[in-house]
Amino acid sequence: MSTWLYPGSFDPVTIGHMDIITRASRLCGRLVVAVLHNPDKRGALPVPERVRLLKAACAGLGNVEVIARGGLTIECAAEVGAQAIVRGVRPIGDFDSEYQLAQINHALSGIETLMMTTSEGCSCISSSVVRQVAAFGGDITPMVPAGLAEDIRLALCGGQR
Repeated sequence: MSTWLYPGSFDPVTIGHMDIITRASRLCGRLVVAVLHNPDKRGALPVPERVRLLKAACAGLGNVEVIARGGLTIECAAEVGAQAIVRGVRPIGDFDSEYQLAQINHALSGIETLMMTTSEGCSCISSSVVRQVAAFGGDITPMVPAGLAEDIRLALCGGQR
């Protein structure tokens, strides 16, 4: 059974993330989704909240596990026994930075990175767009997993209705 790792900040989870998670989970035996903590970035949501939201979004996917980790992605990949790292690539400039990370991860550990292009309907959605729309009181429902819009909005807006 192959294990793949899908790392990210997921701050918050979007339908773009779920597009990659759903499609990747169909191609491997086990998909570990890792909320990686970057000490250089101050996240909008605390890591445990990101994990909670991701677990709710992935509840129907039997071969998907959600975890939280710090440190290098390659260390997380080794911990979970991943044969590959999955990365989502949008058409708006993601490839250059993802290519560089893939090369570094391969040089350091030999692990392969599989880049999946986002589906057409998700290509313009990012966590930063969701955060901005929520901050201005806009409807984030079309951008986040079904049933989680209110939870995400409340978490982003400090519980204010």
